[in-house]
Amino acid sequence: MTDRRFATLIAISLLVVTVASRLVPHPWNFTPMIAVALFAGARIERGWAAMLAVVGCLALGDLAIGVFPYDGMIWVYAPMLAIALVGRLLVTRRSALATLVAALGAGLLFFVVSNFGVWLGTLYAHTPAGLADCYIAALPFYRNQIVGDLVFTGALFGLHAAAMNLRARAVA
Repeated sequence: MTDRRFATLIAISLLVVTVASRLVPHPWNFTPMIAVALFAGARIERGWAAMLAVVGCLALGDLAIGVFPYDGMIWVYAPMLAIALVGRLLVTRRSALATLVAALGAGLLFFVVSNFGVWLGTLYAHTPAGLADCYIAALPFYRNQIVGDLVFTGALFGLHAAAMNLRARAVA
């Protein structure tokens, strides 16, 4: 098996395990999905395959927990695809700092876009004050999201790097 195929196999395996973790009880918004989107963009060689992996992971997870399809899906799926594109930047920038910045930026992107979609719904007045109320109400969820983003991003990128190092040692 070539190194590229091995790297892709490891990446896909890690994605499957991580998405399965959505089925385990967890605090609100403490999920692997932002890390999955970043990781897929960064480590799945073909961009279209990374996008397909992200949509597949989201859809399978949503089906498994019984919420697929739902109103406002575009406000979740679209930022996740954008996050996979952010992950493409990590193909050439493989430092811990770049990954940390990408994870925090991706989380902020998701927070802003998904909660904008919530504001467009029926829960909040469609005024600047209503938008502010929506974002303020979402802050406790954002705290959990940031922790989850950092934990899962570290785990995915760290385990992938460890697997690749073990492979390199075994081949050498």
